[in-house]
Amino acid sequence: MTKVPREIAQMASRPPAMFLADALGLDFLNSVATPVDTEIDWIDDGDGLLAWLKQAQLVPAEVLETLRVRAMPGEIDNAAAQARSLREWFRGFVRQRKGRPLTSEDLSELEPLNRLLERDEGFGRIVASRHGRASGLEFQTMRRWRSPEALLLPIGEALAKFVCEEDFSNVKACEGPACTLMFADHTRGRARRWCSMAICGNRAKQAAHRHRLRMQQ
Repeated sequence: MTKVPREIAQMASRPPAMFLADALGLDFLNSVATPVDTEIDWIDDGDGLLAWLKQAQLVPAEVLETLRVRAMPGEIDNAAAQARSLREWFRGFVRQRKGRPLTSEDLSELEPLNRLLERDEGFGRIVASRHGRASGLEFQTMRRWRSPEALLLPIGEALAKFVCEEDFSNVKACEGPACTLMFADHTRGRARRWCSMAICGNRAKQAAHRHRLRMQQ
């Protein structure tokens, strides 16, 4: 019997992750959602975490495969559990503050994120330039991937950049009645209402159409 590669089996069990938020920090929160009728958690285990990180392009594919091969049993699952805890803590932070700018008074509530960032073993090195620089060289920030727990670091970095760079006045929850997704509204006039027109926007149109038909009867 031919053994199906783990990554292929995993992709068959869940659809590709959704990146609809126009902000990677919110895409991380949206890694658990109910796109149709059944809730899907894209990081419900270690394999899910590796797949989500690959799709988010937060960790090089070769690093993910190396960590998968070297990890002790349960290590990557444990990292996924920590990622889920981080996700739900950050969800609470965002929900309480969406719709208004952050201030320095919110800093104390970000201490858990700062503690995660302090674990980083980043370093810099000089590499061949990929951007046509005159010298042919450029400075690149690197990271040591010593254990599966290091997989949390690029997520923490994405959340930190989101907090520091995004105007929380633009952070909204989808208006779909059963939708849990959030997004950063960067549209002109800040008129975005749905996580996706193809998902909740279309559902709203269909519901409005059915309502009009009932009213005409």
